[in-house]
Amino acid sequence: MTTPVATTGAVEPVDRADAVRTLSEQVPRFMRLVHALKTQAAKNDSGDRAALVLLFPLVRMGPLRQGALADLVHADPSTVSRHVAALVERGLVQRVADESDGRASRLHVTDAGHAALDAFRRDRENHFAQVTAGWDTADLAALTSLLGRFLDDMSATAAASLDSCATGGPTPEGSASTVPTREI
Repeated sequence: MTTPVATTGAVEPVDRADAVRTLSEQVPRFMRLVHALKTQAAKNDSGDRAALVLLFPLVRMGPLRQGALADLVHADPSTVSRHVAALVERGLVQRVADESDGRASRLHVTDAGHAALDAFRRDRENHFAQVTAGWDTADLAALTSLLGRFLDDMSATAAASLDSCATGGPTPEGSASTVPTREI
């Protein structure tokens, strides 16, 4: 079936299967590029970026337990533990006793953590501004909207797949998934 796809400029008929095939080639390309950029950045910052990324959900969602943070970002708890230890050591995060369970602690972002996150965010936004400098605002808005939709749908599909693997069958339609969406 041929469906017109709206883009800036002309509307061209596109075969859905061809579009899905192209997407299936572009996403791995994108992931390889992101991996290469992360590897390059890690050479220059001694791994601090990986820890700093954890500040995004802590600021957005408020204080969290370390295990909940690991679940939220789909990361191994030992990796998150190592990154949190680095954030605590640098004074960017502090552990505060959980009010509901004094044996546990929640991670609170400090003023220094907010400042570090602001600088990190500015660097990231400057990079994307440079990459999209030749784009008009409508194209940038369209990419942002469609990428958000794609990520939400990927997350939901991944959650359903993981639930299916855990239970040995498909997730019932309308049931809540046990896998949170990635918040970074």
